[in-house]
Amino acid sequence: MNESSLLSAAPRSSPHQNEARHPLGELKHGRPVLWTSERRGSGEQDSRISPADVDAAAARLRRFAPLMALLFPELAPSAGVIESDLLPVPQLQQALALPPDFGALLVKADHALPVAGSIKARGGIHEVLEHAESLALRHGLLAPEGDYRALASDTARALFARHQVAVGSTGNLGLAIGVMASALGFRAVVHMSADAKEWKKERLRRRGVEVLEHAGDYAEAVAAGRRAAEADPACHFVDDERSRSLLLGYAAAAPQLARQLDALGRKVDAAHPLFVYLPCGVGGAPAGIALGLSQIYGPHAHCFFAEPTRSPCFLLQMLAGTPAFAGLGANPSVYDIGLDNHTEADGLAVPRASELAAAAVQSLLSGVYTVEDETLFQLLHQIAATENIRIEPSAAAGLGGPAMLRGTSSGQAYLHRHRLQARMPQATHIAWTTGGLFVPDEEYARFHARGAALAPFSSTPRKTRI
Repeated sequence: MNESSLLSAAPRSSPHQNEARHPLGELKHGRPVLWTSERRGSGEQDSRISPADVDAAAARLRRFAPLMALLFPELAPSAGVIESDLLPVPQLQQALALPPDFGALLVKADHALPVAGSIKARGGIHEVLEHAESLALRHGLLAPEGDYRALASDTARALFARHQVAVGSTGNLGLAIGVMASALGFRAVVHMSADAKEWKKERLRRRGVEVLEHAGDYAEAVAAGRRAAEADPACHFVDDERSRSLLLGYAAAAPQLARQLDALGRKVDAAHPLFVYLPCGVGGAPAGIALGLSQIYGPHAHCFFAEPTRSPCFLLQMLAGTPAFAGLGANPSVYDIGLDNHTEADGLAVPRASELAAAAVQSLLSGVYTVEDETLFQLLHQIAATENIRIEPSAAAGLGGPAMLRGTSSGQAYLHRHRLQARMPQATHIAWTTGGLFVPDEEYARFHARGAALAPFSSTPRKTRI
């Protein structure tokens, strides 16, 4: 990597503004940065996941829709489809000082996804359904073209009760897996890390899910879950770091988003670029969505991942093996550069990225930027104040993306490199929210008060160079 392609987004008041900087130093000190990829369009995309695979995942979700409507009354209006709205947010765009000549800002409202209340409903529920389908077909409880509502029968539940579904999670994936597995009758176990929110644990327990708490971080919870699953042949472990089924469930969001953009009259082509900003933890959800969008829109979809400054594991993964980061190994951890992985964005508090996700997007990812916790709370408050949208801190990470693209030297260089400056008035920017629906009122009030006490976030250009 050319070191000049990693540029700081430090505020003007930063005491470090005029010092000579090294990219590793920026990350070590937890400063916001925007990195843009030089591998985009290189043709190195992982060929193990094809458009046909994504279509198959979407078809599976359609087959299960009648059963989902039966199991979850809140899905009756959508006939069993789990989907979120695509929302124009003109007041938020104005509050963020994003001018019309930079395009239109929309929010993909996965914070309000029914059943699980987060983006994890997409991949997590897909994997549980795929596992249930496999068991039911194997035991003759379901015909390939049959009525999937049969899986709510006593016979099916008795079969599923002999099997366990387990996962390691900081919270949101655990909710998706636990709620879905429990609803089908599986024995559901969620290994939770120390930074998981207490209310998420309690919500799972109320659903009959066994919650096993671990003193360590996300990676340790996942490792503990793997070990337990290896000792139980009747256990299916949903591996957030390695699961192809999760990735495909997330990718299945792309065709629906394309239909929503069409319905809003938002074109995506060479003259109308699409920019998507996706909060990133281990990487499976944003990678799946980026993969699905690239298969539909090709080079006209520009996907950026957003991470906390204390937990930039995917950015480290993208930098692994480059000269500036020699010696970090093939799958580095944020602990390797002295970061503590402590962030209020609990869903993004991940020390090491998924190598599967990284391989899937290495040639199509546009970039990764990092966000301070203070900024997350500022954005959480602003989207509530302007659009009455209620999200959790991790879901706010995508909202700062347009400002990073517009207001940093790295972002401007990216637009110049891809000849996008003249096309920005016709651009569509989508900030993908990830969770918030089930956050307790008192917890959300604390988030909102913290954001309200801070100065409003703005997209005022900042062009500090490393």
